[in-house]
Amino acid sequence: MRMSQGVEWALHTCLNLSWLDAPVPTSTLAAFYELPPAYLNKQLQALARSGILTSTSGPRGGFQLARAPEAVSLLDIVTAIEGPEELFRCDQILDKGPGEHTGVDYRQSCAFAHAMRGADLAWRRELAGKTVADIRADVERAHPESPADTRARIAELR
Repeated sequence: MRMSQGVEWALHTCLNLSWLDAPVPTSTLAAFYELPPAYLNKQLQALARSGILTSTSGPRGGFQLARAPEAVSLLDIVTAIEGPEELFRCDQILDKGPGEHTGVDYRQSCAFAHAMRGADLAWRRELAGKTVADIRADVERAHPESPADTRARIAELR
């Protein structure tokens, strides 16, 4: 399994926005990590459609967290960028094998589909149990200068 780069960008951007009090333009957020603004903007728009960010237009506009960091799980962010679909898709290839298949839904009876669904559920539970606030606390413990450094860098880039 491999997620798009947009997930990493969205996670870090949400963390940075958690330390800021005002909307930040896409161009500033993109410059922070030297990311392509148009592609980052697509990710930010997806986060806004999901209610994770708000978007304000105008000269003082930009993006900011729509909810408290405690109310934004990592799963919320991943789902906003990647979509809600399960990681494994059972195409029911057993239907083409030998034996009687009438009325059998292999998505429900296949041992592989069950195992993959269980792994997907465990992964989603883990991400749902971690919030932007949890990660922020971890970062601040390991790097107490991060909030001030982020605010200073954003101010410099504006």
